[in-house]
Amino acid sequence: MGQAELWSMLMVWYAAWQGYQYFNEINFLVFIPLFFLLRSILLRKINNFMSLRAGENGDSELRPFIISLANWVTFYAIAIYAIIYFRDTIWLGETWFTIGSTPVTTLTFLIPAIIISLSIKFSNLLSRFLLHRVYKKYELDHGTQYTFTRLLHYVIIVVSILVALPAIGFNFSILTVFAGVAGIGIGFGIGNIASNFISGLIILFERPIKVGDRIKIGELHCDVKNISIRSTVVRTRNNEHIIIPNSQFIESQVMNWSYGDPMVREKILIGVAYGSDVRLLERLLLQTACEHNDIMDDPPPRVDFLNFGDSALEFRLLYWIPNPVLRTRVKSALNFRINELLLEHGVEIPFPQRDLHLRSVDAKVIREMHIDTKLPKGS
Repeated sequence: MGQAELWSMLMVWYAAWQGYQYFNEINFLVFIPLFFLLRSILLRKINNFMSLRAGENGDSELRPFIISLANWVTFYAIAIYAIIYFRDTIWLGETWFTIGSTPVTTLTFLIPAIIISLSIKFSNLLSRFLLHRVYKKYELDHGTQYTFTRLLHYVIIVVSILVALPAIGFNFSILTVFAGVAGIGIGFGIGNIASNFISGLIILFERPIKVGDRIKIGELHCDVKNISIRSTVVRTRNNEHIIIPNSQFIESQVMNWSYGDPMVREKILIGVAYGSDVRLLERLLLQTACEHNDIMDDPPPRVDFLNFGDSALEFRLLYWIPNPVLRTRVKSALNFRINELLLEHGVEIPFPQRDLHLRSVDAKVIREMHIDTKLPKGS
């Protein structure tokens, strides 16, 4: 068989293949493995390059980032290739309906979805693998890192939406009408949602609380775990997670033990019997405080003689701890130790005493009261 005959036969086969009913679908499936092959080759080259520069193990932080980036680039490349390949088919290119002069097809929804999802993934990769290096370089605290990460995430999402909407022919002049409708909706039905949204922005910018803070709101003692745009998640000391609307942190009084200097002062109140050696009690209380490793030496502990009470001489032990997380544990340890020392030195903690005086009552009055209680109703 000559070369001309072979070429002619190949052309006949190719023409027959083009006439096959599922020609486009099979061609598409044939090209997909090429993307994975290209990904594998690129990862191998990058891995070899990193191993040469950083030793056998390479960069432990950069390697997961490159692998994740390669996986998502491969996924989006296949998605975009599929859209381009099948853009003229009936299930992608056919018009469902029109909005004004803009035809609405499946692509009308796919393109913005890809743009927005790609921006979300980019934001996650940025915060997970790159931003922590910037934070480490400038020694930013955990709360500032969280605030900056969340704000950057929201900015990226908003920009992606602004880019995606014109891609489908969206006219931004419609937003003026939408703003008016939204204003009416806020006034009648979603005022609380808008209030929580604005409160979330205030918390992120003003930072009265931040992730990791120990706070008290109402009667709730808790740690801040997550701050979102609408609500804040806190965790109690019993490991209960509570979702609190952001507006409560703006409208209510919040005690933040971690705001500024985390050092806090605590107190223990104690009363001893009249006649006790008060100077001995002072020495014992100071000894208890100085023995505990979590109590600070500067400012030093102090004992105050508060009052001559009804049943006891009242004293107060004041001490400083470096972190509010230690409050309950330190106070419990001090109470145990104080009780041991007082028993050891014979210092008495008195019970409250009350004197009850009984006045004599005339027997005749008692008999009259007894008769009145036995009279029938209505008599």
